[in-house]
Amino acid sequence: MVTFTSSIPDDLSRQLNEKAKTLLLPKNKLIENALRLYLEYLDRAEYIKSYKKVKDDEDILLMAEEGMENYLRQIEE
Repeated sequence: MVTFTSSIPDDLSRQLNEKAKTLLLPKNKLIENALRLYLEYLDRAEYIKSYKKVKDDEDILLMAEEGMENYLRQIEE
């Protein structure tokens, strides 16, 4: 495990303290959980963005259609 030191604004520190007390969690665990969730959110947002980017790409659409035709042939056999 790596030790990480950082500064946060006072208001955020107060919110962190309050929430950690409410949830009966150490602050570092609360931060760890929040960071994991945020990084997953960023991954999902990037994934969605990539699909939106290729939705109008004629070559990608053609490859998808060809792939679907092959798939349908396989399940019919």
